[in-house]
Amino acid sequence: METFRSTIYGYYRRHKRDLPWRKTRDPYHILVSEIMLQQTQVDRVLPKYGLFLETFPTLKALAHASPAAVLGVWSGLGYNRRALFLQRSALKIISDFSGRVPATYEGLRQLPGVGSYTANAILVFAYNRPALVLDTNIRRVYIHFFFEGRNAVDDAELFPLMEKTLDTENPRRWFDALMDYGAMLGREDRALNKRSRHYARQSRFEGSDRQVRGRILKMLLGQSRTFRELQETVPDTRLQTILADLQREGFLEKKNRKYAIRS
Repeated sequence: METFRSTIYGYYRRHKRDLPWRKTRDPYHILVSEIMLQQTQVDRVLPKYGLFLETFPTLKALAHASPAAVLGVWSGLGYNRRALFLQRSALKIISDFSGRVPATYEGLRQLPGVGSYTANAILVFAYNRPALVLDTNIRRVYIHFFFEGRNAVDDAELFPLMEKTLDTENPRRWFDALMDYGAMLGREDRALNKRSRHYARQSRFEGSDRQVRGRILKMLLGQSRTFRELQETVPDTRLQTILADLQREGFLEKKNRKYAIRS
């Protein structure tokens, strides 16, 4: 276990990535980064992270912004519901937690869009508290070192090893190091992911509902449109259903036969 930890930290000292969310302990900034990083590559998040915090520098600024403004800054990052989850989280933090991002797992799980992984990640990276953070990069590391030649490795087999190797004095630095080592392994051996029981190929974006949703929201930034106007640009048989879903989820509203991003 000591050799393992020395190997990870040795690589980190030589090759650690210079990422902006690693330069802050502000829990709001960490919350923004963790929501953005859900199912999204670091390279795509980097330009949006800085722009988002410039536009909404505080929880209050985000909470008081219009959904259209939030979606406008978020546009291009994908999974647009995360933008609304983030704004709703800001509202809940102000109303229920006196304007402070919760510092407990139970409190964080009350925030919209914050699941078990994100709650633990915020505890680690914002508050430097020991919790188990298991993402794709970290999963690669443990499979590579401890399950040579094994396939269908279950996450339940990884957690005891994570507990034994955890740097409880500086979990933030430890998980940064693990993520960087895992990113390197991902470049060198793409097959590592497939050795996990939880591996699933990402669904195709081209032609997906997610792509259509993104196109609709982009069209509605700054102006409302009728169904016919939308249909001219988004000639999709699923348009009516997707518009109804976006209304139900709180993205859109319909007034005078025109769709608009909810104000």
